[in-house]
Amino acid sequence: MAKHKTHYEDCDVLVVGGGMAGTGATFEARHWGRDMKIICVEKANIDRSGAVAQGLYAINCYMGMQWGENQPEDHVRYARNDLMGMVREDLGYDMARHVDSTVHMFDEWGLPMMKNEETGRYLREGKWQIMIHGESYKPIVAEAAKKSADKIYNRIMITHLLMDESQENRVGGAVGFNMRTGDFHVFRAKAVIVAAGGASHIFKPRAVGEGMGRTWYAPWSNGSAYALPIAAGAKMTQMENRIVLCRFKDGYGPVGAYFLHLKTYTQNANGENYEKKWYDQTKELVGEYIDHHPTPTCLRNHAFIQETMAGGGPIHMVTTEAFQDPHLETVGWENFLGMTVGQAVVWASQNIDPKYTNPELTTSEPYVMGSHATCSGAWVSGPEDLSPPEYFWGYNRMLTIDGLFGAGDTVGGSAHKFSSGSFTEGRLAAKAAVKYIEDKKAEGLKVSDKQCEDFKEKVFKPLETYTVAQNEITGGTVSPSYISPIQGLQRLQRIMDEYVGGIATNYMTNANMLKRGLELLAWLEEDLENVGAEDYHQLMRAWELKHRALTSQCVTEHTMFREETRWPGYYYRGDHMKLDDDNWHCLTVSRRDPQTGKFSMEKVPVYHIVDENEKKKLHSNSLRLAYGYFVKN
Repeated sequence: MAKHKTHYEDCDVLVVGGGMAGTGATFEARHWGRDMKIICVEKANIDRSGAVAQGLYAINCYMGMQWGENQPEDHVRYARNDLMGMVREDLGYDMARHVDSTVHMFDEWGLPMMKNEETGRYLREGKWQIMIHGESYKPIVAEAAKKSADKIYNRIMITHLLMDESQENRVGGAVGFNMRTGDFHVFRAKAVIVAAGGASHIFKPRAVGEGMGRTWYAPWSNGSAYALPIAAGAKMTQMENRIVLCRFKDGYGPVGAYFLHLKTYTQNANGENYEKKWYDQTKELVGEYIDHHPTPTCLRNHAFIQETMAGGGPIHMVTTEAFQDPHLETVGWENFLGMTVGQAVVWASQNIDPKYTNPELTTSEPYVMGSHATCSGAWVSGPEDLSPPEYFWGYNRMLTIDGLFGAGDTVGGSAHKFSSGSFTEGRLAAKAAVKYIEDKKAEGLKVSDKQCEDFKEKVFKPLETYTVAQNEITGGTVSPSYISPIQGLQRLQRIMDEYVGGIATNYMTNANMLKRGLELLAWLEEDLENVGAEDYHQLMRAWELKHRALTSQCVTEHTMFREETRWPGYYYRGDHMKLDDDNWHCLTVSRRDPQTGKFSMEKVPVYHIVDENEKKKLHSNSLRLAYGYFVKN
């Protein structure tokens, strides 16, 4: 351990993760905490990190309140409908009433926004989406964070949260290691905002072998947003609510701009509109939800999956009509060249020109994330003016651990916030974190050297394991004494794929499969005590794997607890195939005991705070708060 130098950094606000939520938190923390010490720690480099690292061609969450396009309550209804009733409406409304001010800042900072030439408004791709030239999206936003923080630490992976030893259930900072130097970093902080990434690669991806990095959600997002709070004993919610995406085959290229702006549509291999064929069968499963407009995304997925299983595939997107228009053809290609170059390369390699050939679609493996269109994440306090008592305990976006806040993927229940909403949620969390410190809630923190040294030993153990056990290998790469990160990852993916509703079973699972999955995950967890790492990069892979495995346990526990099929098209409980509003119109909440590692589960009411009776009151709130909340009185 002596060869790994330890660096101590004391600060007021520690932001874990430098993606969209983390940059928003860092920027806003400086606004309210002018004299505070603010640190942001990023696993990669903040200029090109997070889910929008490669670029993004649309901002998917913008109300347009100044033009009367949408109001926050409209967005809550949209998210509630798409998630089959299961959202935290207080969190969704809170994000929606502030997101426009975030987008306007992006515009001021130089993000190239597409404008409607006739009206001067932002060019709409859909009801909630506006189009941008987004190759430089992340560097522009990162610049604001770099100017706001006292220090940005790049290339440091945070592995554990520190806990205060003077007061129970209070956070004290975080620890991690530098993946270039091997130095150990201890960040003692009065408030911690977890803004790390959700979980890709916990289910076996469709692209394996040489293509295994080709996933839809960022392959470097390893579930730290969940594993860090889970390990510390924070409550989580809706972790069963994984997402499956309809995407262009092999490249995972997004379909939104094509559907919304190019007005393309899908058909089966025989050129038929297959979705209407599955209406009656879907109505049997979910009742009136199939009649909602727009059709919930999971139900459109369901039709896709059923049609493919019935022999109607492959499913194609009809691009040949739209691409006859030169302008739309340009938009279609630029959409990928600006954010998913791999899809354009795949088409070129397969001699597919979407002007003459309708490209194939597929459904992805499941991902677990709280920033896109699902609700998995931590159970957090909502805003004081909106949240019912069960949803509020003092500070906005604070987890059930004092001083620990979340934003972006970390926060459960607030679906459909995307990049702009994640940045906004970072701002909300930072404002609350600063107030938490100003209210002297973090006084008397004690984090002993022993706690830090114990974590240091754990963090670097994979290096020691490898150093000792590599000599036992007499041929090949399999050791009797350690497991490598890639071996562990492939084992994890196979367990989740086959037992927890992945592509191998067409997203089908049941109680017996889930129980078996939990058994295998427990054995994997045991074996991961002996994971070996030959260098610092593999040490990062080892800790990514540990975070993925812990997240996977939580996902499996939640999936077993909810005894219904709430989101057909995302996953199916074969033993409870129908949506069951009588028993399961509620949110699921879990907590893992840090001492025993056992999960406990509970049901929590889902409150529909936005309805016709409250529309007038909430509308006045949105006008009062949307522009005033971030301005000090």
